[in-house]
Amino acid sequence: MKVSMHALSVDVFVDALGNLAKILEKGANSAAQRKFDPSVLLAARLAPDMLPLTRQVQIAADVAKNSVARLAGQEPPRFEDTETSFEQLRARLARTIDVLKSVPASALEGSETRDIKVPAGERTLEFKGLAYLQRWALPNVFFHVTTAYDILRHNGVELGKRDFLGDRQS
Repeated sequence: MKVSMHALSVDVFVDALGNLAKILEKGANSAAQRKFDPSVLLAARLAPDMLPLTRQVQIAADVAKNSVARLAGQEPPRFEDTETSFEQLRARLARTIDVLKSVPASALEGSETRDIKVPAGERTLEFKGLAYLQRWALPNVFFHVTTAYDILRHNGVELGKRDFLGDRQS
């Protein structure tokens, strides 16, 4: 049985970003219950040289949508990085999920051998589609989703492995 690039990208990213939206909801609820300004969590970092929660969420969304667009041979849609609240971040994730779901499986057929170029500062990374998905896109999305989870967990939000993995029916 051959697994599709759509299943390995869109389906996985939709799950990860949907779980992240639920994690952010728990973060907002935690701030409200503990009676402190949610911006404290939004600005929190795991380490001084790491990006804050808000940027972790923005980057996770961007890498997911940009990766699928590149695999489909399309120009990725651009989202401005203007979110300043949990609600706005969750709306960005919902918008990203809508973009991902709008890409038909047929758009990714044959993308495993497509030449992919990713601007990275002063250089450009070059991959074939499958290697790009396996070695760059998936690890990057999960890095930023995990970091967002870890920031909230480190700051007292009651989260567990189930929150990260989501509800698994099958």
